[in-house]
Amino acid sequence: MHLSQITPSLFASLGLADSSDQIQCGPSPGGRELLFLVDGLGADAVAKYASYIPTLSALIRHGAVKTSFPSTTATSLATLTTGVNPGEHGMLGYTVQVPRSGGRILNSLKWDERVDPFIWQPVTTLFERAVAANINVTHVAAKRYEDSGFTRAVFRGAKYRGANAHADLITETIAALKDTPAFVYLYVNDLDVAGHSDGVGSDKWLAALTGIDQLVATLLQKLPRQTRLWLTADHGMINAGEKIVIGQENNLAAGITTIAGEPRARHLYLNDGASTAAISEVASIWEEFLGNKASIYTRDGAIAANLFGNSVSADAADRMGDVIAIAHGDLILIEAEREKQEGAMIGHHGGVSDIESFVPLLRAVIS
Repeated sequence: MHLSQITPSLFASLGLADSSDQIQCGPSPGGRELLFLVDGLGADAVAKYASYIPTLSALIRHGAVKTSFPSTTATSLATLTTGVNPGEHGMLGYTVQVPRSGGRILNSLKWDERVDPFIWQPVTTLFERAVAANINVTHVAAKRYEDSGFTRAVFRGAKYRGANAHADLITETIAALKDTPAFVYLYVNDLDVAGHSDGVGSDKWLAALTGIDQLVATLLQKLPRQTRLWLTADHGMINAGEKIVIGQENNLAAGITTIAGEPRARHLYLNDGASTAAISEVASIWEEFLGNKASIYTRDGAIAANLFGNSVSADAADRMGDVIAIAHGDLILIEAEREKQEGAMIGHHGGVSDIESFVPLLRAVIS
């Protein structure tokens, strides 16, 4: 099962004519579908920390879901809301270089108002398609995300209900489910924040995890009858072990003008118009230094390997690094200019390990 299949299936269950049930969820029992996205909750963590989450552990396991590469929020949420892979929607990572910008970096979550979100992510969202078919679609998340470029790129079409506290998120969710057919996307990132700062399994992370379990318990008590609740995530997370700073006591910075991505999945850019030979040379340097600690692709190699899906638009190809490096094990690849920030983070994601790439899909129907 793939992350791109979830939302099309849920909208199919609500009667969206041009969408298909790819996860065998069947018809919506009451015309109310709630998709709860818990940022950073990997399938591995659900199993490993089951004793901390009795409510989640009691939900029906609909299956394990694989994310697209990179296993990071911007890419996964775009995949979830468009139903296509990154090669088509063009959201290729946490940060990428804006083509022909002189090395300017687009942080997908913080955005850059010089970049038009409708052009950068051109695929019609499932939210837009559903609204056109008279399905009530609502996005419930923190107030600060409402007008962001990322929201406009990835979540357009949905009515936004902003709330910060868990109690208010629940209130807004219930209100959004009133008129059927209804689809609500609910998002929280407490767990991801705790994982980055303190690490998976830390006291802060466990407190966030138990808080989410309590949130789900309250939802199960308060949601309208026959609401179907689905819970999934955008990625899992590992705790960093080995750290390599790009260009410090190594020659990994040679030939590179711009570094983007994140410590587990790097987009590396050479000068505009760099030759195939120059790109191959950089890839060889990285392969020789890192060996089996990382997978190294040139842009052409990544496309040939379907790293971003089997269909890649010209714009998506344009945004990819000339060289792409994917860390294995517990390695992180730190940008020298961001050594303090990236090195301080304990939890990381973006890579292709099972822990990072597999997320749960849990469900319940409110009786």
